[in-house]
Amino acid sequence: MSCTQLDGSQTRCRMGGESTGYQSRKSAKTSNIIFLCDNRGQMISMGNPRSGNHHDLYEIEDVMGEIIEILSEAEISHKGLFLNADSGFDIENLRQKLEMEEIMGNIKTNPRNGKTGNNDYYFDEKLYKSRFKIEQANAWLDGFKSLLIRFETLDITWKNLHFLAFSLRLIKKLKVQTTS
Repeated sequence: MSCTQLDGSQTRCRMGGESTGYQSRKSAKTSNIIFLCDNRGQMISMGNPRSGNHHDLYEIEDVMGEIIEILSEAEISHKGLFLNADSGFDIENLRQKLEMEEIMGNIKTNPRNGKTGNNDYYFDEKLYKSRFKIEQANAWLDGFKSLLIRFETLDITWKNLHFLAFSLRLIKKLKVQTTS
């Protein structure tokens, strides 16, 4: 695993509960969570849920710390990884956090930030094309009703449901590889 993909997801919350807030774009209470997957679309880590009235960059340094902590607990080295993220993650705080953690951020420059194409940030267009794997992984997670619409009121329960889904995805991939 040398390249990972980062993206967030807003989930509607029907029952309220911890880490929920009104998201005008969805016209509902939502929770926001940031995911990290590998190049095969296997989710490998995530941050703790945040209230939906916050955007993906809210407390992003803490979220990256949570993601890295899960990787460390699983004995997955994060040093030297390439991390693809869309232009919505183009902020200096995240770039500094990644550099501090020895992760190479391959983040598309956000033109709304007033930056020009002449910056010193690393960006590899060919590597960035693999970012669609996180979109596929998020779409696969949407196949679980309990993850598509949040009915759980406790963050820990909802987060653990995600870990169960990650495990199921891994088991299915292993099963396909062993039968091939």
